[in-house]
Amino acid sequence: MRRVIRDEQEMLALGGALAQACRNAAVIYLRGELGAGKTTLVRGFMRGMGYGAPVKSPTYTLIEPYELGARRIYHLDLYRVREAGELAHLGIRDLYDDDAIMLVEWPERGGRFLPPADVTLDIDYASDGRHVILESFTAAGNAILQRLSAL
Repeated sequence: MRRVIRDEQEMLALGGALAQACRNAAVIYLRGELGAGKTTLVRGFMRGMGYGAPVKSPTYTLIEPYELGARRIYHLDLYRVREAGELAHLGIRDLYDDDAIMLVEWPERGGRFLPPADVTLDIDYASDGRHVILESFTAAGNAILQRLSAL
């Protein structure tokens, strides 16, 4: 699935639509250069989940947890991770369970310490804004993208 995103509002809207499409646990990888819109997409996702407070990037804390009723959402930003082994003491694998959604920026820096992605979003700069390619890797990811395409 491909989307052209022209501005910040459209990135927020894509995040909100993705949230509506995520009905169960999921691991979503967000890839793109600095400033491509990964955290903006997460802000839209959190708004779409009903979270009204500010959403900040966990660049320094690595993990920002959110609890919305019984739902747990973890926003990970691995930009500052130099070696995947640094994640071993954070217990990232323990965060993922049957109810949790993990949104992971810079997943390539997490190596084997991250669970595999259900969905990846690759965000690239383009002359008309950003081009986003969404790809699924599991049955759960297929269901998310099917629901997203129907919105």
